[in-house]
Amino acid sequence: MKQHIYCRHFFECEIPFFDVDALNVAWHGNYVKYFEMARCAFLNEIAHNYNDMREDGFCYPIVKLQVKYMRPARFGQKIRIETQLVDFESKLVFNYTISDIDTGEKLTRATTEQVAIRIDNQETQFIIPNALQQAIKQYQGFQAA
Repeated sequence: MKQHIYCRHFFECEIPFFDVDALNVAWHGNYVKYFEMARCAFLNEIAHNYNDMREDGFCYPIVKLQVKYMRPARFGQKIRIETQLVDFESKLVFNYTISDIDTGEKLTRATTEQVAIRIDNQETQFIIPNALQQAIKQYQGFQAA
């Protein structure tokens, strides 16, 4: 079943030397950092980032991560990370595609899931708080289902 994409965002960066091994291949664990960088850029774009979430009294830990590595990213390679928000009602679900900027070749696909937790009592929320839902719906690129 095809997922509805509520929002898309693109983030570009270059694979730094300190992220690669002796073969100039990005270490697999660093991809999580690239997803985080792309997700933070999206949250900044909707004007409701992790600082705003904390001020609202919530944190959003990652509860699930799935990654499929198709081709290695290499030192100096310029990559584009497409971030797609596919759920924001009961949890935040983001899909990511990392591609080579020059060739468009897909390198990696991933999905993360985050839930809202109240900071004061550590209680899991089963609905994403209204302030974040409204920020998403007001985003210029928002596409209602």
